[in-house]
Amino acid sequence: MRFETLAIHAGGEADAATGAVTPPIHLSTTFRHGPAAERVAGYEYQREGNPTNDRLREAVAAMEGGATALTFASGMAAASNLLESLPAGARVAIPDDCYTGVRMLASEFLPARGITVDVFDMADLEAVRAACERGLDLLWVETPSNPLMKVSDIAALAALAHAHGALLLCDNTFASPALQQPLALGADIVMHSTTKYFGGHSDVLGGALAFARADEAFQRVAHRLHVTGAVLAPFSAWLTLRGCRSLPARMAMHCANARRIAEFLAAQPEVKQVNYPGLAAHPGHAVAKKQMRDFGGMLSVRLRGGRDAALAMTGALRLFTNATSLGGCESLVEHRASVEGDHPTSPQDLLRISVGLEHPDDLVADLEQALRAT
Repeated sequence: MRFETLAIHAGGEADAATGAVTPPIHLSTTFRHGPAAERVAGYEYQREGNPTNDRLREAVAAMEGGATALTFASGMAAASNLLESLPAGARVAIPDDCYTGVRMLASEFLPARGITVDVFDMADLEAVRAACERGLDLLWVETPSNPLMKVSDIAALAALAHAHGALLLCDNTFASPALQQPLALGADIVMHSTTKYFGGHSDVLGGALAFARADEAFQRVAHRLHVTGAVLAPFSAWLTLRGCRSLPARMAMHCANARRIAEFLAAQPEVKQVNYPGLAAHPGHAVAKKQMRDFGGMLSVRLRGGRDAALAMTGALRLFTNATSLGGCESLVEHRASVEGDHPTSPQDLLRISVGLEHPDDLVADLEQALRAT
C-alpha cells in the first residue's frame, strides 16, 4: 500500500458498532470489567488504554513502518519517558544542534538519574564511532535538525550504533513519515512531536514513539508511561488521527512552498545564509536526497545585519506570524535565540521559518517587503 493510501486508512477502519466512516471519540475514563477485573472489551482505565488512542498508535506505527507505537501528552513527554527509561549508568549521545528541550533534559535532569550525555556533530562519523567504542547505550539523532537544518546519515549512524550494541533513535518531527522513514534505514525508535505536522493545524498537543520491534526497550517505555501517566487525551488523539489523513497532501504543499522561499532568500543581498536541505549548496543535500522523499517545510535564514536586522525583519512581516512551533497551515517565523531562554545556542542573526500553505507568491512578497524595510 502506498503511503498516501496508508495515511488515510491506517487506524481509520469504519466503526464496528455504527458503521461510521469517521473514527469515534471514546472519552470514558473507565470501562466495565468483570467481578475479578476481567477486561470485558479489552480496556479498564483510560491511562492504561483507550480505543481512540489505540487507533492513533496503529496509524503512527503503520506510517513509520514499525511494529508498534506509543502516544504521549506532548513531544517532550515522549522524549523524557524514553530517556528516563534508560538504566542508571547509561550513556547517551545527542546532536550539537537539536531541540532545546532535549538539551535541557540532558543537562538538568538526566545526570541526577546517573545517565551521562555527550554532544556530537552527527555529521562527524569518526567522532560518533569513537563515542560508540567508549560504550554507548543510545544514539539520539535529529534530522533535519532544529534550527540549523543539519542532515545526519541515518543508515550510517544506525550501522555504527548497532555494531557497538547501541540503539538509534531518530527525531523525525521536521520531516514526518511522509518524507522520511528512519526505521527502514536502520533506526530502532522514531520520535515525533505530533503537535507539528501530524496534527497540522496548530490546535493539538501530542507526542509519539514508533518502535521497530515490540522489544525490551518498548516494554520499559510503555511501563513508564502507564505508571507516570503522561498519556494523550482521547480528543487530542482523535484530532491527530484526523491530521494523519491529510498529511501527505499537506507535506507536498509545505515542501513546494519552502523550496520557493529558500531559493528566493538565497538570492537576496541582505541574507548571509539559508539553511534548507533542498538547496544544492546545503552541505547535507546529497544525504537528504538519498534518505528523504522531499526536503520539508522548515528552513532557517541568517541575516548580514545580525540580531538587529533579524528582529527588524520579523517586526516588518505582515503575513508570517511571529510564533513558536511549526507544521501548521499558517506560516510562522521566530527569532530562535530569543525563544530558547537564558542560554540560547542559536545564532543571534538567525530566524527559523515554518512555511505554511498560503500561496507562495504572497509569502515571497511579504518576505521581500520585510527585507526592504530593514
